[in-house]
Amino acid sequence: MSPTAPASTGVRPSEVVNEDIRRLLLAEGGWLYGETRERYELLRAEWAVATAAERQVVAEAA
Repeated sequence: MSPTAPASTGVRPSEVVNEDIRRLLLAEGGWLYGETRERYELLRAEWAVATAAERQVVAEAA
């Protein structure tokens, strides 16, 4: 299975979003406040949507 969601969904792959989350946490030393915390929450929500979309693709293929 490819970790990439279909382009037609307009959703970035969860792997890509996860890397953005990791980069953010590393850049901030693990401490998230204010705008950084808001960015993290948006990325986390985006990751949840991406993983759900990827699961849907797998379920449809099965």
